[in-house]
Parts: sequence; C-alpha cells; structure tokens
Amino acid sequence: MTSLIFAIAQLNPVMGDIAGNMKKLIDARTKANGQGADVIVAPETYLTGYQTDDLVQVEGFLDACDDAIQHLAAVTADGGAAIIVGCPRRDGAVIRNSVFVLDGGKVLAIRDKARLPGTGVFDDPRNFAPGEMPGPVMLRGALLGLPVCEDMWHADVVECIEESGAELMISCNGSPFEEDKIDDRMMTTIARVSESQMPLIYVNLVGGQDDLVFDGGSFAVNPGGQIAAYMPCFTESVSYIEAKKTPDGWRMQGSVVQPETGDLSLWRCITLGIRDYVEKNGFDRVILGLSGGVDSALVAVLAVDALGADRVDAVMMPSPFTSQISLDDAKTLADNLGITLSHIDIDPAMQAVHTMLEDPFAKADPSLAKENLQSRLRGLALMSISNTTGQMVLTTGNKSEYATGYATLYGDMCGGYAPLIDVWKTRVFDLCHWRNKNLPKGALGPDGKDCVDGHVIPERIITRPPSAELRPDQQDSDSLPDYETLDAIMKALVEDQKAVESIIADGFDAGLVKRCAQMLMRAEYKRRQCAPGPKLTKRAFYRDRRFPITSRYQLADGVHISTNASGDSPLKAGE
Repeated sequence: MTSLIFAIAQLNPVMGDIAGNMKKLIDARTKANGQGADVIVAPETYLTGYQTDDLVQVEGFLDACDDAIQHLAAVTADGGAAIIVGCPRRDGAVIRNSVFVLDGGKVLAIRDKARLPGTGVFDDPRNFAPGEMPGPVMLRGALLGLPVCEDMWHADVVECIEESGAELMISCNGSPFEEDKIDDRMMTTIARVSESQMPLIYVNLVGGQDDLVFDGGSFAVNPGGQIAAYMPCFTESVSYIEAKKTPDGWRMQGSVVQPETGDLSLWRCITLGIRDYVEKNGFDRVILGLSGGVDSALVAVLAVDALGADRVDAVMMPSPFTSQISLDDAKTLADNLGITLSHIDIDPAMQAVHTMLEDPFAKADPSLAKENLQSRLRGLALMSISNTTGQMVLTTGNKSEYATGYATLYGDMCGGYAPLIDVWKTRVFDLCHWRNKNLPKGALGPDGKDCVDGHVIPERIITRPPSAELRPDQQDSDSLPDYETLDAIMKALVEDQKAVESIIADGFDAGLVKRCAQMLMRAEYKRRQCAPGPKLTKRAFYRDRRFPITSRYQLADGVHISTNASGDSPLKAGE
C-alpha cells in the first residue's frame, strides 16, 4: 500500500520578509524530516505574506521571490521532504499568484491561481493575471491537484483537475477570518470532494496583516465528507496527515482539534490582530485612553490578553464633566489588569484653547466644538506620549460609532490600530460579559476569579448607561437610538447592503431608518481617515466596504452623502 506523510505548515509570515519567511519554512521542514514527512505544504503566497497589494510591483521584489524559490528548491536536494509553497512570480509581462512544487533540488512544477477574487477585501486582478486551468502534478508517486484558494470555490476548476487525472487535492489558502466562515469553507470543500471523489487538504495562513487576520484552521476531508484532520485556529503549528492509497482511492488521517467559534473566535481573532500589528510593525508597547467606559475597558483587556500587562499603559484624562464613578471604575480595571494608569487633567488645556478661540467661538454656538475639543485634547495627549515613548496608540471606537460618525476626527479616532472597528456596540457588551466568565486560550491577562468581585471588567462599567461625559448628564441615548435598534438597522445597511425601503418593510420606523442611513453616508469621509482594525464580519469598514465620499446618489428620499464641513457630524466626540 502506497502512503505519504504530509506536514501541514500553518505558518505566520511577515509581509515582505521573504528571507525570514523562508528560514521559518526551512526550520519547519527540518522538524518535519525528523517525523518522516514526505511533503511539507505552506499556504498561499506564504513566502511574501498575503495580501501583497502593489508591493509586487516594486523593482526587485519578484527577483527576491525567485531567489528564495531557487534556494528552497536547492534545499530539497538532501532527499528530505518535498516542498509545496505559494509565492508570486513574474511570467513574461505579467505577474501570477503561484504554487511551486520543489523536490530533488529543483522546481518540479508550477501551478497558477486561475480564479482571482476582486470582491470584499480582495483585489487580486489589480496585480495578478489569471493562470490556465490547472492539471495535476506527479509528486512522490501521487498525482496532486493544486487549486489555489479561490480556485477551490469554483466547481469547474476542480472538475478540470479531476478530469486531468488527479488523485487527491491540496489547496493552499490565504483566507482571512470572518465570523461563521468556517462553515462556508467546510461546506464548499465537502462539495468539491463530493463532486470529484478526491480527498482534499486545505492549508490556510495564520496571523495578522493590517486589517486582516488569518485564522489557520487547516483541515482535510475524505470522500463521503469525513473530516480526516483539523488543525488549531489562530495558532502557528505544523501537523501531520497520513495519506494512504487504497483500492478505493486515497484516504487521509490526522489529528482533529475542535474549531473555535462564537465569542471565543472573535476574542482570539482580535488579540492575534493586536499582537501581530504591534510586533510586525516594530512596536514593543501600546497605550490607550481609559475613560471608565465599556469600549476602552474592552480594548484594555484585549490588549493585555494579547501582549501582557507589562506592555500596556493607560491614561485617564478627566475633564470637569468626568464623574467620580468613571475615575473609580478605571482604577479598578487597571488594578485588575495590573497595568499602569496615569492621570492627565485636560481642564487647563480646555481653558487655554477656549481663550485662544474666544473670537471664533463668539460668532456662533460653540457647544459642539467645545465637546469635540475634549476628545481632540485627549488624542493630542496620547499622540504626544506616543511620539515621546514610541508606544503605539490603540483607539477605542466600535463599529456602531464608526457607522454613525459618533466619533471625533483627530480625537478618539487618533491611533495606530482600532481593535473594535468591526465590533458592534451590542457585541461589545456581549464580549465583556463573556470575558468576565472565561479565560481564553493563550490569553496573557488575568482570570476573573483573581479580580475584584470576581470580574476582570467591573460590572458597573458594563451596566452603566453609555456616556461620553462631554457635558453635564450626557448619555449616548441623547444622540442615538438604543443600540439594539441602531445595530440592527446598521447591520442591514452595512453588512447586508439592504435598501432603506426593505429595512422599513422589516418593521423598523421609517424616520429612524432614514436617519441612520443619512448618518452612515455622511460619515464616509471620517472612516477614510480611521486606523485599521481586524475584519470580523462579512463587511467590515476599512477596505471591505468602499463607497465614494462625494456622491449625489440617494439611498432614499432625502438620504444621500452630505459631508459636514465643520469636520464632525453633529453628534459627539467618542469616549
């Protein structure tokens, strides 16, 4: 009976670090050789990282890619495991997204991605040319089909591979996390396996890259839909799958780890995104404004879970409108997390700017400007500390705030990374409650059992009515609908791209839906200036949702983009 051992290298590359990524793969291969592996497989464009965007156009970049491939090919001359790895390549006048098969000291075969995604966060056609429909590659006695990521989602590509004589498939992927995507991947894989009657190994990247987080979760499926192997999510690892050729075809077997879903998967995605964004961009520490509110509390806990308490600092920046409750709750949270909490009183700066702007403020009602000034002063303080210490600023705004424009440019939107940019406010509360009851795998923060009252996040932070505390007795509900209703409407507008009339037909108040749609459209220019954060839903802000800033198209009667020249929607500065 013929058998092969595949080492599945679910690795976390650093964008553009071709030499470093190559070394990591060589190290993984050395270990795999010790386990008797015949083939080691790395994900899509592993050698460069994914997505490369226009980096592939930079002079010398593809030459470095080719040098790395030739070096890896030479490594296989030792008789150890063959290598299957993804990397861009120059093919005459075009660039292709390719998978290389390396064995016996040479490049044995190349297969190019045939279907290039151009929707959502993807823009492959911008830089890559589609390849020919792929045939199989003979490697170590097996005819392997090599559909690259998007190829597997197209039945005709797999049909071509099957009709060309392939016996089993290996799909190298760069598939970013999206809630509930695990089911989509699995159902699509099972469909391709059922159609072709070939087993398939799905190899996925892991790690954060700008606004994307690749969740790993590589797996293998046998004909009949049986899951033969499942690798850990959000974890860099090498696992082994044994494939045996039987009279009924190839069958695979490996270890099966339960995939992570729900709040746990969101938590692990965000913390991995924070860690990789910080470390891959050369930062050692982060800093954030801690207001005593729920959003900044959640970001603080996420940061500590991702980096550890010794790499996270917080600053409380009270104004005359900051309550004692907020001061007390921020201190309790900081004590629970074991982080340093500094205090910077912004009242003197407020008075100085009021004096400086006395004449302009006398020409119209300055109330909104004075509220937003507080947020901008806090942003100024955090960025000044960042400039001095080299710490990266984490912003604390959530998806509901970014959707409505309920955030201040050059204020609470200041920072390098926005962990909650794709987390609706209602989910913020859910995650806080969940973390208070759970210590996630890999978290560097405390167990709630060791904290005051048995909660990492003080319950009062979660249960208090949300407020920016920019004027006396202010609450978010003064400016926004209740978050349950707001988020339901905004999800329909943003993630489902439903028409205003359709949402109204679902039973929502017509005036409220139109108001939400107007807020969404007029805040487009703000979102263009926000920091990146991890994509979690099927349509995230940043590169996943692309709308023009200037447009006269009306979503409904009276609902169109109407940028407020004052620089802020008439709402508030954020926490």
